[in-house]
Amino acid sequence: MRLGLGNRLSDSGRGMSADDRVDQRARGRGGGGDPGAWVEAHGDALFRFAMLRLRDRDEAEEAVQECFVAALGARQTFAERSSERTWLIGILKHKVVDRIRARHARTDRVAASEESAFFDHRGLWKVGPKRWKGDPSSAMQRKEFRRVLSGCLATLPAGLVDAFALRELDRMETDELCAVLQITAANLWQRLHRARLTLRRCLELNWFRPPNKRGPAQ
Repeated sequence: MRLGLGNRLSDSGRGMSADDRVDQRARGRGGGGDPGAWVEAHGDALFRFAMLRLRDRDEAEEAVQECFVAALGARQTFAERSSERTWLIGILKHKVVDRIRARHARTDRVAASEESAFFDHRGLWKVGPKRWKGDPSSAMQRKEFRRVLSGCLATLPAGLVDAFALRELDRMETDELCAVLQITAANLWQRLHRARLTLRRCLELNWFRPPNKRGPAQ
């Protein structure tokens, strides 16, 4: 990851007197820790968070950079009621949402409905979904599952994956989500429905099947 922000954060202490540095470290203990250590301590986790939602390396890196810059200016708001990483992720969420909002202000193209691949003319399943084994929340803790999920999300059109990620990963409320994506509630539920169907098919092919029968994410 090419964040290139470590020098900018550490430079914040240059040109200061020894007393100023001591005062800055004292403030840091009650205001967001040491900015010079943020990239090493949290950079990779923040990048993964942004990448899963933005699906573009450059955009994800820029969002993390913006997060660090914003955090640097808001260190005094860190009240230590949560961990430093949780505080940084809260800032990053806003940066990610800003980028998704800008993306949908420029264009809003969603692929044609794929429901006919799942249902017949009576609205019944052509092939019913299989019952998944195991606990989904525990699966999310596994690196390999997160890799497969990321690959499946990458196959979705932007309008579907943005709706799914903000709703299911970030638990964004309907009104706020519709405002970000600039769509109606009815359109949101349609997108979520299509996203879930497509992801389910992809995960069944690439995670829930025996390893020797799995195929590429699709």
